[in-house]
Amino acid sequence: MERSLALFAIGLVFGGGIGFVVAASNGVALDGHDHSSASDHQMQTTSVQLKTNHSGQTAGHDHNRTTSVPGGPDAPSLKISVSQDPVSGYNLHIMTENFTFAPERAGLDHVLGEGHAHVYVNGVKVARHYSAWLHLPTLPKGDATVEVTLNSNDHRMLAVETEPLKAAVTVNVE
Repeated sequence: MERSLALFAIGLVFGGGIGFVVAASNGVALDGHDHSSASDHQMQTTSVQLKTNHSGQTAGHDHNRTTSVPGGPDAPSLKISVSQDPVSGYNLHIMTENFTFAPERAGLDHVLGEGHAHVYVNGVKVARHYSAWLHLPTLPKGDATVEVTLNSNDHRMLAVETEPLKAAVTVNVE
């Protein structure tokens, strides 16, 4: 019995290592996304067919596309501000209108007027966020650009008609 367990453990170690090497050599990132091609990150529109699983539901999520919502007085809007926290770091204030944060429906179908925010610092995503305030423990020295996008439940960036729903501020960090 001890020999079987030892062989099993060895198989797990080598199998996991081989799987990691194969995945890495094919450009698969550890966060579950394939980042092998720079063109994969170019903005696309929702007219592209969504991949579906065998039950006909949308499979996964796609950070590369937008979903358009109607303009007008009921259209969602976004403003942000970044202020230095009195103790440490910075506080990001995400101000929305006609938009509800819906963490309980993340990854589900798009519902008009709800979803979540993606937060980027200097173009690198640092958080998926579900409320009006976020503490940023640090920002890089120099000019740090903080950008927020509003996203539907299925992770597509929202656009009011054709204008992406995003806001950015640049903070000079000494």
